Amino acid sequence: MRRNATISFGFLCICVWMISLYSVWKKNAKHEFQDKIWEKLELDERIKQLEKNLNEQNRVELNLIEQLEKLVGNTSVGEDVFSEKGESTLQDVVLPVLLFSCNRPSVQRAIDLLVKYRPDKEKHPIIVSQDCGHAETAEVLQRYKDEIIHIKHPDLSDVQVPMSEKNFKGYYKISRHYKWGLSYIFNKEKYKAVIIVEDDLEVSRDFFSYFSSTYQILAEDPTLWCVSAWNDNGKPGLIDARNPDALYRSDFFPGLGWMMTRTIWNELDSKWPNSFWDDWMRLPNQRQERACIRPEVSRTKTFGKIGVSNGLFFENHLKHIKLNEKTVVFGSLDLSYLLKENYDRDFQDKVDSAPVVAPEHLRANKYSNNKTSIRLLYRSKADFIRIARLFGLMTDFKSGVPRTAYKGIVTFYYNGVRAYLAPSYNWLGYDPSW
Repeated sequence: MRRNATISFGFLCICVWMISLYSVWKKNAKHEFQDKIWEKLELDERIKQLEKNLNEQNRVELNLIEQLEKLVGNTSVGEDVFSEKGESTLQDVVLPVLLFSCNRPSVQRAIDLLVKYRPDKEKHPIIVSQDCGHAETAEVLQRYKDEIIHIKHPDLSDVQVPMSEKNFKGYYKISRHYKWGLSYIFNKEKYKAVIIVEDDLEVSRDFFSYFSSTYQILAEDPTLWCVSAWNDNGKPGLIDARNPDALYRSDFFPGLGWMMTRTIWNELDSKWPNSFWDDWMRLPNQRQERACIRPEVSRTKTFGKIGVSNGLFFENHLKHIKLNEKTVVFGSLDLSYLLKENYDRDFQDKVDSAPVVAPEHLRANKYSNNKTSIRLLYRSKADFIRIARLFGLMTDFKSGVPRTAYKGIVTFYYNGVRAYLAPSYNWLGYDPSW
């Protein structure tokens, strides 16, 4: 009897212990579950707060950039573009944007960004010159009211073209439109300079900062005749996107978002071509050994797959050009290094000090990893094309000048190394037959 009582008491103790253990476990599990819920709620709250902070930071950054641009833009320097110490300052000059349009209602895509990123409406009036008389495009332009100035090309007549070029009539109309639009800017409105874009270009956030700041270089240096927002070799694998403030001189006229002065227009006005105006600009008679400024990372990007060129280069090349995403306040930088007397010396030193490497070795990463820059040599047109194809560079020439070249040298960035595709040591200048 006593044995049974003992067993019963032991069993009861075990049950009480198990119930207590279960209660403790349940309580802890409940707390752990609650803790996890609170952790998730806190995490969600932190994410929301972080998103809020990022949005606020972006707003503050845009506001600061706008204030800096206005501050720099209001700096008065009289007749001099550079101070005696070589520090860059901005002239108080109005830089209008001249946008050439025809029959693309999608011009809205281009204008929206120009209006959005424009820091000062008075300093950067947007003048849209429309050809073609396309009603739907005109309706789109009229919606902007006083945000833009809408002018219309008065001559919508057909153009006479040689029989051999009847398939290129569109290029004749474009050239005629450019002639009229630029005459309006310089001959009628008397602007000192103009930024030229077309209806299929997107612009970066620092588009206006770029042109406002490089204008002073263009005005100061007679060996320059344009500033372009475009890098013909601006694909992601060929640029150093970490250095969006890097700018270069180029003997090749890039177009696709560019700036010229009234001085240059006075020179070109009377001899403006009937067609293919951009290739005409690249002829030696026009270029006269002058250079353009171009960026490491493009400040424009084209979305114009359909046009008079029938999508030429678009699928294989143009659509892959990277648009800059990191805002640079160019007005805070000293750009005097772009003046020829400064640039040529520094550029040549960099090229000469870069060791010569076989193109195939760079392509396969078979070179010393401590190299920050290398040089690739070409000795003929065929040699240049072979090497360019190896890296995905543009292979064509205009009047003997490769795209982006300066003194025959094409600068690009590959596998973390600055590369100079340079002519051999006996180079005597560009060969127009190439």
